[in-house]
Amino acid sequence: MTRTIRLNRVGGVLSAFEYPVAPATVATACDDVMIRLADGEVNLGATVGDSTATEFGSAEELTEEVMSLLPRRAVGEPFQSDGDA
Repeated sequence: MTRTIRLNRVGGVLSAFEYPVAPATVATACDDVMIRLADGEVNLGATVGDSTATEFGSAEELTEEVMSLLPRRAVGEPFQSDGDA
């Protein structure tokens, strides 16, 4: 059964693992988790599976990796920032 979470809930899901943890372990355990983004959805397990890391030492490290692997349109409008005039 697939469960869908909002992007700001990813850290809660990833904090449930014992660290250090291998990407393959997380990818298998999270293959049923979809992340709802501003522009669609992605599978958390598949996203972690795309990582080239050998292991993650903490939930924060894994969360940062997931965020770096998300598509450019994952949050808000692309190429926009609060500082743009």
